[in-house]
Amino acid sequence: MTLASALIGLTALLVVTVALGVFLQWRQNRPQRHIAHEVVEPARLGADSLGETATLLQFSTELCSRCPGVHRTLSALAEGYEGVRHLDIDVTHRPDIAKHFHVMQTPTTLILDKSGVIQTRFGGAPSRGVVELELARLLSEAEPARA
Repeated sequence: MTLASALIGLTALLVVTVALGVFLQWRQNRPQRHIAHEVVEPARLGADSLGETATLLQFSTELCSRCPGVHRTLSALAEGYEGVRHLDIDVTHRPDIAKHFHVMQTPTTLILDKSGVIQTRFGGAPSRGVVELELARLLSEAEPARA
């Protein structure tokens, strides 16, 4: 193997690795909407109820460095919308919840409608703007049609 072919091979490997990293980062902040619909029961989460119009359900762990920032963002959003509730579930000691909801990374955020049906899923730390767009979409769909 010559030095030139080794450098070409390393360069190709570097390009593929960077491209994969960029793709995964891009995908992380994009909402997933093709979710098998399941009704989330608040009792399973240890909560008394869900939001009247929507619920921002965050899964965190004790060692998650991005979870406190996401918690502040989602709490502020929930306070800004009437009937929206933010629930933060620590899955460190609840592996059954993590397994059930297929939580592979933290934070993971689910947006539930008023019935508890999962409408949107975010893996990683979603931006405030993207969550606001998803909430607006969900809340506009929940409004009764005007005559």
